[in-house]
Amino acid sequence: MKIVVADKDSVGSDMDYSLYDDLGEVVYYDDKITEENAADRLKDAEVLMINKSAITDKILDNAPNLKLICEFATGFDNANIPACDRHGVKVANVVNYSTASVAQHTFALLFYLMENLRHYDEFVKDGSYAAQSHFCCLDIPFHELDGMTYGIVGMGNIGRKVAQIATAFGAKVIFYSASGNSTCTDYERVEFDELLSRSDVISLHCPLSDRTRNLFDKKTFEKMKSSAILINVARGAVVSEHDLAYALLTGQIKAAGLDVLNPEPMAKDSPLLQIQDSSKLIVTPHLAWASTEARRRCLEEVKKNVLAFQAGTPRNIVN
Repeated sequence: MKIVVADKDSVGSDMDYSLYDDLGEVVYYDDKITEENAADRLKDAEVLMINKSAITDKILDNAPNLKLICEFATGFDNANIPACDRHGVKVANVVNYSTASVAQHTFALLFYLMENLRHYDEFVKDGSYAAQSHFCCLDIPFHELDGMTYGIVGMGNIGRKVAQIATAFGAKVIFYSASGNSTCTDYERVEFDELLSRSDVISLHCPLSDRTRNLFDKKTFEKMKSSAILINVARGAVVSEHDLAYALLTGQIKAAGLDVLNPEPMAKDSPLLQIQDSSKLIVTPHLAWASTEARRRCLEEVKKNVLAFQAGTPRNIVN
């Protein structure tokens, strides 16, 4: 079987890709598959592994033997399912590989903001702490998550993990079902406006869809507590960056932690760049999913998808 592994740079150069070498004849590329290079790279390929390559009909026209596309991800919007269906190509994704990593990063962002960690770290490192006579510094008070109301948008695998952690810290968890189809009964389900008005913290763990695109906009921020913190580790387009910047600059909400943006990489003229105060905003470059363990699990799960397809028992097929 001829296998093409593309987008290696998006999973990391520190990973060991040799686990695929026993699957067949494997060719590796660091960069994306494009309409310009597809004819050369995919003419004999039966399996294609990708992460960010955007699949088009023209690419598939140049891959006549292609039977399976494996995503190094849970999301598969880049695979262009209608085009794959037209060409008889199946698409398999990876489920639940990054849950622990994303949940961990959710709280890393939250506690950085809640406890003003940059301020206190710099207070120590610039010599201010050593220069004072008092044993501590309390110039910016912080609060406990214990007793707060923690709102979650999207109660899938990651949302549930975050709910468990928030509960362990003593928070009251409520959630809004972004799809409207949640069967979760472990936590209180509320309508969107109630989630906005009650929550001290809101974290986003929903897929991007017509229901969630720009879900957090000017009207949304107006309904939130002025003391609320927003964490987005879902998809950048769930939040209007222009409206979020305004909400932070005017004090409609207290702070935001973002790991996802729209577009990615960040636009050079993003309105969020106006906010240099790290007590109001922290942005990380889409790394919540990417612990070493999560990326290793991702590669291993993709291999299992290929082996299952070869054995005639496909797994994680999305079309």
